[in-house]
Amino acid sequence: MREVVGEQAEPGPNLWLGGRLHLYQPPRGAHRAGTDAALLSRLVRPKPDSTIVDVGAASGAVGLAAALEEPSARIVLVERDADLVRLAHRNIEENGLQGRAVVIAADVFSVEARRAAGLGPEMADIVLTNPPFFEVERHRPSPVAGKASAHTFAEGGLEPWLKACLDVLKPGGTLGLIHRADALPDCLAAMRRRFGGIMVRPVHARAERPAIRVLITGIKGSRAPFSLAPPLVLHGEDGVITPEADAIHRGQPWPA
Repeated sequence: MREVVGEQAEPGPNLWLGGRLHLYQPPRGAHRAGTDAALLSRLVRPKPDSTIVDVGAASGAVGLAAALEEPSARIVLVERDADLVRLAHRNIEENGLQGRAVVIAADVFSVEARRAAGLGPEMADIVLTNPPFFEVERHRPSPVAGKASAHTFAEGGLEPWLKACLDVLKPGGTLGLIHRADALPDCLAAMRRRFGGIMVRPVHARAERPAIRVLITGIKGSRAPFSLAPPLVLHGEDGVITPEADAIHRGQPWPA
């Protein structure tokens, strides 16, 4: 997806979400937070005193942006890459969130590693995740190591990734994720019988083009029916960002 959010060269932080969040990011060419992260951060509105876990947090953009939605929310950023873990710590400090946000360095796929690092079962009211988009056997990985690890995992990796998210969620908790539009069948298959009240919102670069992303929410243990939400269109015919997309990129709540 084309990144709508402007980027500033390191070493200074990006002024993200209309300047509401100061975000240090990896160097250009590596995996950096952009449009996907902005959309995901506004997908689920937290309630007071919620615990939000950002699984595969990278530099912490999604979780820290979600923290701006609810001043009493607690944020847990889960990331295994050591360089990104350091950036996540730096972003917590840069935004004055030391009392509300923590970083857990752990491999999402390993129950033992999650437990040893302090990521317990059924601790989250909300889990937000932007999982790797490609299986390594079906995709040529980026030559940039950090970007490759952020974008790919082993074949069949989506289901265990979402099972890890399920493990962290409280019963009745909400999962929010973003993925490629063509991965929707795999996402729904992995969520089947584990989540209910599933809602899918397609994201289109332009109204006349096929969807490029899907935003998905689901409630752990729910039996509520599936729903398909109105699409979000990022750009008009003139190429200018739409008011709805612009509002989200400026840190506003999801349009009603």
